[in-house]
Formats: sequence, C-alpha cells, structure tokens
Amino acid sequence: MAVKKQAPITINVSLDENKIPESIKWSAPDGGVNNQEAMAMLLTFWDGESKESLRMDLWVKEMPLNEMKQFFHQSLISMTNTFHRATQDEKMTSTMNDFCDYFAEKMDLK
Repeated sequence: MAVKKQAPITINVSLDENKIPESIKWSAPDGGVNNQEAMAMLLTFWDGESKESLRMDLWVKEMPLNEMKQFFHQSLISMTNTFHRATQDEKMTSTMNDFCDYFAEKMDLK
C-alpha cells in the first residue's frame, strides 16, 4: 500500500514574558511559504464529532488597529467566498456580501 503524501504547515509564535504574541511566523513548504512573518491569524477547525468549531485567534501586540480592521474585513470576504464555493447558496452569499460592504462602510475602509 502506498504511503499518502503529507503537506506540513507549521506556525511559530514568539511570546513575551506575559505570554503575549510578539511575532508569528508560518511555513507551508508545498505552497512555497517559508518562515513568512504575519501580524495576525485566525485558525479554525471543524470537530465533526462534537459538531463545533475549534479556533485559535492570535495577533501580535504591535498590530495597528486600522490593519486589524482591514484584516477582519478581508477575512469576512474570504469566508463569504469559501461559503459560496462550499454551498452554492446564492441568497446567503449575497446577504454576507452585503454585510461585508456594511462592515467596510462602518469601519471607514471604503
């Protein structure tokens, strides 16, 4: 039986003395990413047994507020696009896109 290929993804978080993230670096060699710096991350897994999301949300203490707002807006757009690809639900996708526009307007991103 052939061994299935694995594609490792690693995340390294450096913490200060109070366990606050100072830096986030990640690698995904199969995707050409090696020790890439990031200022924030949202990582979510679906637990099929308990039927709930498991998540890890981290950002470095130097993350500017305006960039956090942009990060959330882009994450909402990305989740909307993923939702559409996964469900083909046009009506809810349109509603989610409307919310993304509303969010951007209220956060003065547009």
